[in-house]
Amino acid sequence: MAGQLGVLNALDAAKTQWYHFTAIVIAGMGFFTDAYDLFCISLVTKLLGRIYYTEENAPKPGILPPAVQSAVTGVALVGTLAGQLFFGWLGDKLGRKKVYGLTLMLMVISSVASGLSFGRSPDGVMATLCFFRFWLGFGIGGDYPLSATIMSEYANKRTRGAFIAAVFAMQGFGILTGGVVALIVASVFDHKYNAPTYAQNKSASLVLPAFDYVWRIILMFGAIPAALTYYWRMKMPETARYTALVAKNAKQAAKDMAKVLQVEIDAEEEKLNEMNQRNKYGLFSKEFAKRHGLHLVGTTTTWFLLDIAFYSQNLFQKDIFSAIGWIPGAKDMSAIDEVFRIAKAQTLIALCSTVPGYWFTVALIDHIGRFAIQLIGFFFMTVFMFALAIPYDHWKKSGNKIGFVIMYSLTFFFANFGPNATTFVVPAEIFPARLRSTCHGISAAAGKAGAIVGAFGFLYASQSTDPSQVEHGYHTGIGVKNSLVVLGVVNLLGLVFTFLVPESKGKSLEELSGENEEEEEGGDQGNEEKVSRVAVPI
Repeated sequence: MAGQLGVLNALDAAKTQWYHFTAIVIAGMGFFTDAYDLFCISLVTKLLGRIYYTEENAPKPGILPPAVQSAVTGVALVGTLAGQLFFGWLGDKLGRKKVYGLTLMLMVISSVASGLSFGRSPDGVMATLCFFRFWLGFGIGGDYPLSATIMSEYANKRTRGAFIAAVFAMQGFGILTGGVVALIVASVFDHKYNAPTYAQNKSASLVLPAFDYVWRIILMFGAIPAALTYYWRMKMPETARYTALVAKNAKQAAKDMAKVLQVEIDAEEEKLNEMNQRNKYGLFSKEFAKRHGLHLVGTTTTWFLLDIAFYSQNLFQKDIFSAIGWIPGAKDMSAIDEVFRIAKAQTLIALCSTVPGYWFTVALIDHIGRFAIQLIGFFFMTVFMFALAIPYDHWKKSGNKIGFVIMYSLTFFFANFGPNATTFVVPAEIFPARLRSTCHGISAAAGKAGAIVGAFGFLYASQSTDPSQVEHGYHTGIGVKNSLVVLGVVNLLGLVFTFLVPESKGKSLEELSGENEEEEEGGDQGNEEKVSRVAVPI
């Protein structure tokens, strides 16, 4: 029986080379843009409310009505879910590279268009903003399965987890950059206009049309990093695993990877034919259900549960900081000062916990494994969420607010040194090549379904139980304290479902997916001897 193809062995055993870092940067810049575009909206929703919904002589500045807030916050997530399913499927049908450029261009165009948001009336601006953010999300959705699959299929098996996690870790820099850009833009406008607080002078606290440019600049900035990487994304060759195992062109796969690895590699067409004969089952077959059904349940449920908590925390951290008094009441700030303070809070959280959490995962994932990191992450997210929720009244006292922020930051740290990274990595490793992008897209879409639940659910649930404290247009909810308890339970469930996900550390993709399971005994030894002849270190 034939063993592993030489070209795939060469990739699995290759020493870390320049093309690995090139692939990380090219794919990672997509994720940098993804995170920037998805989370920068939380920086400007308060400003949008002031600009378009402030009533003359009202005691408080305007806020987005509940339906508009839900749409503006959640429509990109809906688009992302649709894009993950569609482009995940398309990536397995047409190839990773062919679809990769399309998603990036869609992100660039939609990012610019969402900042333009044609119209002058509140309804017109919000409708066009939502329309373009849906298509922005659609492009972002395609980046998830394609970037993960491309990186997993390029990487060697020894450091594959770190490479995929490094691509995903660019999310942290995207979130951080969103805060920094908002700080810079807000500072420039604040310095120029020096607007008073709403309580001091209602009309002067909002300078129009100048402040209307602030949110547009912040949203459109996301197009720049994506546009800069388009050329290099188009120069990447198709992955050898897709070319050989899906397109069934062993000669082209060997030719492409020979250029990348700078070695001679045999095409081995007969061996490829034998592998393809053994692996024909589809996504909805009994064979897939038997081999990978529980794995898919595990990757979808854990990502779904993780994103309920993660997106609730990210998109509504401004509301939580306001609830504990870390950010003053809206009437005690000017419109631009509110943007600055919200951006400052998000930047501090990203700098102190979000970014370090991602890179702890990169450093340790190939040493302690995906399973252990995911368990650790869910466990400590549960612990810290309950530690925030149960004594919530204690944290609201003025002397304890810094402690609350530290505890809240730790939940972000363990989300990223935990399931937020591993739920992205594992689906790109454990499924067959011909279904890898599709299954990753399904898993990611389940995550975005959780994000939608978190975004919409937390918005309403976190409203106060006291009718006098509820924001205009909302009904009473269960309050921030009980909402945090719910998120703690969600994290605990994520820990339980982690036991359905296999450990993939140190194994080849074909070994994990079962595409090589009928190898002859001793085949690995022969393969290792062959690899030693073709893998060339830098």
